[in-house]
Amino acid sequence: MNILITGAASGIGRGLALKLARPGVSLQLCDHAADGLMETARQCDEQGARAVPAVLDTRNRQGMADWVATASGERLDMAFLCAGITGGLPPEADDGLVLEREERVWEMLDTNLTGTLNTFFPVVAAMRRQQRNGENLRGRICVMASVAGFVCYPGTPSYSASKAALDRFIVANAAHLQRFGISLTSVCCGFVDTAMVKQNRFPMPGLVSTEEAVRRILRGTLRQTRRVIFPSWLVMGSRLMDLLPPRLAERYYMTQPSAQPAGMPDF
Repeated sequence: MNILITGAASGIGRGLALKLARPGVSLQLCDHAADGLMETARQCDEQGARAVPAVLDTRNRQGMADWVATASGERLDMAFLCAGITGGLPPEADDGLVLEREERVWEMLDTNLTGTLNTFFPVVAAMRRQQRNGENLRGRICVMASVAGFVCYPGTPSYSASKAALDRFIVANAAHLQRFGISLTSVCCGFVDTAMVKQNRFPMPGLVSTEEAVRRILRGTLRQTRRVIFPSWLVMGSRLMDLLPPRLAERYYMTQPSAQPAGMPDF
């Protein structure tokens, strides 16, 4: 089995790689963080897998296309697109303005949305050339969106926007690609206990361990679930909040520590 994972240096990407690592499995691992990536590859090798690391930024469109073409080999069974970043508002400006930095917004969109699409299209191209397997599939693609994509949250405007676009893109394309034999899964989860999330400076209700998140993601992907959501109460609450008139929802959101300036890391 040949499996591709982006964002494999840490967090959910690393967790998936380690869970899937076993004899007979080839893991095509990608991340821009070289040290973390090599450590993931080392641990996967120790578990008997064949790990092939590639230090690469998903925003490099041609680089990703070339890598996927090589990594897909004779067959690419699954792809987990986990690379992404998070962040929030900077401190309030001297004149009272609270707004994400422009360069940070572009970085968020380029990484979370464009970077994922830079991987998605080459993966689809590789799977398109493959024959259907015993499950009548050419391959599976799982993408990390977020519960943040369900709400217009004042503390994370560009993060919410990037994840909303990603989730809608994957789910909207899923029906046609399913007919063609490519299963798409969008993961819309809450807080997962990763190094990235540990930097948050506010309470995180429903925090899930990386191991539990990986278990749910793998189960949903293997079952060809269109959208994997957890924890369910947080996702349902977010969907209900988005049905409210925006000004009414804002009254609640603006009481939350994570919606305040510098409430989240601003990289």
